[in-house]
Amino acid sequence: MTDTRAPQNTVLLIFRRDLRSSDNPLLHAAATAPDGEKFDAHLPLYVFDAAQVDLSGFIKDKDAANPYKPPRSQLAGYHRCGPYRAGFVGQAVWDLKGSLKRLGSDLFVRLGNLPEVVKTVARGLAENGAKVGAVWMTSHEGSEEKADEEAVASLCEEIGAKFKLWVDEKYFIDDRDTGLESLDKLPDVFTNYRKMQEPLREKPRAVLPPIEEGSLPPLVDSSLVPAQSAPFAIPDTREGLVDALVTPVKHILPNMPNFPENAESAHPFEGGETAGHQRLLHIIMSGVANNYHLTRNGLSGTEYSTKLSAWLAQGCITARQIHAMLDAFERGTDPRFKDVKGFGAYKGEQDEMDNGGIHGIRTELLWRDYMRLCHQKYGNKFYRLKGFGQEYNNRQSISSTGSDGDQNGTTGRPQRKIEWKSPVKDRALPTQEPSAEGVAEILERFKAGTMGMSLIDASQRELLHTGYTSNRARQNVASFLAKQLKIDWRYGAEWYEMLLVDYDVSSNWASWQYVSGVGNDPRSEIRIFNPIKQAFDYDKDGSHVRAWLPEVSKLKRLEHVFQPCTAPEEDLKEARLVNNIMVTKPVLRIDFYVDAKPRTNKRGEYRRGTRRGRGGGVGRHTTNGHVHGGESFNGSHANWSGYTQDTQVDAPVDAPVDAPVDAPADAPADAPVMNGTTRGPGDRAGEYRPLFVGPRGSPRGGRGGHLGGSSRFNTW
Repeated sequence: MTDTRAPQNTVLLIFRRDLRSSDNPLLHAAATAPDGEKFDAHLPLYVFDAAQVDLSGFIKDKDAANPYKPPRSQLAGYHRCGPYRAGFVGQAVWDLKGSLKRLGSDLFVRLGNLPEVVKTVARGLAENGAKVGAVWMTSHEGSEEKADEEAVASLCEEIGAKFKLWVDEKYFIDDRDTGLESLDKLPDVFTNYRKMQEPLREKPRAVLPPIEEGSLPPLVDSSLVPAQSAPFAIPDTREGLVDALVTPVKHILPNMPNFPENAESAHPFEGGETAGHQRLLHIIMSGVANNYHLTRNGLSGTEYSTKLSAWLAQGCITARQIHAMLDAFERGTDPRFKDVKGFGAYKGEQDEMDNGGIHGIRTELLWRDYMRLCHQKYGNKFYRLKGFGQEYNNRQSISSTGSDGDQNGTTGRPQRKIEWKSPVKDRALPTQEPSAEGVAEILERFKAGTMGMSLIDASQRELLHTGYTSNRARQNVASFLAKQLKIDWRYGAEWYEMLLVDYDVSSNWASWQYVSGVGNDPRSEIRIFNPIKQAFDYDKDGSHVRAWLPEVSKLKRLEHVFQPCTAPEEDLKEARLVNNIMVTKPVLRIDFYVDAKPRTNKRGEYRRGTRRGRGGGVGRHTTNGHVHGGESFNGSHANWSGYTQDTQVDAPVDAPVDAPVDAPADAPADAPVMNGTTRGPGDRAGEYRPLFVGPRGSPRGGRGGHLGGSSRFNTW
């Protein structure tokens, strides 16, 4: 219903990352307000913000100039929002517009700077005799988002409107129900936070009731609302809107590789509340949710994980909606799932963990909550080179010796010094190897997926072509860039920010810090992925690498597929790889034992002095995850004798980042090395520990845990 009069008490509902009509507190409050508090009219508004989105695609006059500079990342100058997320958000906005129309409302879409647009709308309504009585918006994390909230609040004071900032309710456990007296009380280890919230099944609030058609206040007449200002024009079709958003940013690289003919996107989904709920229904009906704990480390296909992260990031669905549907399935209250295995299996609290897949999903939803709370706690420290890790207790601290671009020093407890490599000459250390120019070249190859480490390259190609890559691959990419190459991790974080369709500011930046060793990982020093071992573990037949990196698809042996520079000359000739840069100049080389197992001493540690690999100390790697010798970095050898390059272990699906991995109850005291872990002296019964031998051969112990979990990089 539309009010053709000039309403004197209009509520302006600002949508940002809450693109849904269901379970939306703003719409629910507007629809259910008591008679004495009802508004004369409502005006839903979404702004494509010039600080995030390149708006040049909305300019139809070729001679007109864009009044806004194209938004670029601060460090590397990448697009803030690449083509995949831009298209997904465009689809989500259009879907929300349709949902609101079915409720008798609509969505006004505008372009520009959000506070400026709100001011223009409010003044335009006033000039037409209408008045904005209140402005409502949902709180979001991010420095720019907070600045917008403050600016809109100040504007409301100027125009005499009531401003209300709502709690963001798309998360699993409502901020008001965490039991935290303040953010200072937030535990700096996820396990402790999880224990505070258990049992997880009982914590989420109920989903808000559906909004009935006609229950919202009348919609403001569009003739009273100022039109979009020049030089921009908003398309009147879904396809036109998406095209205007995607066109300015669709050329990612100057020499973009072709989409491989044998590859398929693992994320072929559209944006919007409708598509999000269809996917949620599918993961239960198909068994994806039941099997999540068994498949979540997959690399290829749509069914190895829930793939709900993109809809969650934009608020198309809420975590409590996911929980509610899973709960209805487990309790047997939704007949749509009556033929699905596990329907009605939940009988009480004692069955909390019976369904490992669904329990794992809830834990990952909680991890997503936790990263956001960490963002609230540490604010802009999320974006610093030194991270926020040194801010919390009971772990090694890493502190900066100067400004954000300077190198890190050490203070306090025994700790390591991270000498980050930079592609910028003024930021690079005088002793940096390779030079700034060399690092810049590596970053170009990092983006193009031509570094010569196939699991990493395949992930980068998949990301380039689809805007998505698996959690397992993301962890390997981040570890490779930050811990093996020692390149400023923020270049990777900004690259992901541009390309990921499911980018979430809190999860992305916290995950990069976590893997890079400057976040809240209690065992950051020993947690280093070996991408060759990881490829053998999770791409057992090489199909994922061969699909996304077709150059290596003709190589016969997996160890050559995963690291083509190790292939014999005749195989390289047959595959036409002899002069390929991945073979002639790999960024990093690790020699890998496929069958052999070096001797161990009585402690289960691999002895120093094992035979070196080719090339003057290039490291060799065994299938159980231990590197011997050194590594070759563009021809320079880092002599890391006995350094454990892959301390990743497969913890239970609900295991937090610092949880132990439980061995079978009857595990013998001399249990062998398993997937990079070993039972060492002094360990507690029933617990495997990863073994880390430091650069000087000093043994270091630590409990086995898992790096990330499926939503650690927001992919679950």
